[in-house]
Amino acid sequence: MLLTSSIQRDIQLLLYDQQNAPNPRRVRIFFAEKEIAYDRKQINIVQGENLSPEFLSINPRGRLPALVLDDGTVLDESVAICRYVEELYPDPPLMGTDTLSRARIEARQRHIEFDGLLPASEVYRNAYPRFQTRGVGGNVGVINAIPDLVTRGKTLMSNFFARLEEDLNHSPYIAGEEFSIADITALCTLDFATTSARIPFPINCPAIQRWYQTVSARPSATA
Repeated sequence: MLLTSSIQRDIQLLLYDQQNAPNPRRVRIFFAEKEIAYDRKQINIVQGENLSPEFLSINPRGRLPALVLDDGTVLDESVAICRYVEELYPDPPLMGTDTLSRARIEARQRHIEFDGLLPASEVYRNAYPRFQTRGVGGNVGVINAIPDLVTRGKTLMSNFFARLEEDLNHSPYIAGEEFSIADITALCTLDFATTSARIPFPINCPAIQRWYQTVSARPSATA
């Protein structure tokens, strides 16, 4: 399915996407904050469409998202795609405005990925029956799920929520005073963890709840 945004475009972009997957959503929210237009083609990961010859000809790693540029160049990895767009459309800035803010946002972004998104993905991949022989995403062959990783992932998510609560007690957003790509990653992580991975929302964390209500209310959150 090919979907087209109605926003005025400067360049032609085609995003290979899956609506419910967290990493493509990170890119969609980033694009929405920048108010840039792009086309979308949906790839169903659960049904294995990301491992089809057609998609592997686009991204041999078999992972989403993938962005195809005007000249046929393909970019993969969510943050790499966002950085490309940030360079073209610097306003509003979502990856920092000076050396220190860029470093802080990058650090917090990586914290969210490693401490939150990765263990949430482990819970989902190793618990969902359709991924019994696809315990690792992408074009890596048959890798069986490991049930013990579900327990480990849930423990790591508890630690993640505790640290996030402490951080958000000291700043309104993940990386400080301004909304950034780190908030986008954190929002996608929480939504993916609490829906797809079925990890309970941290209801005893008022700072997380305050932050979550704020970022979820942004129009881009529905992208």
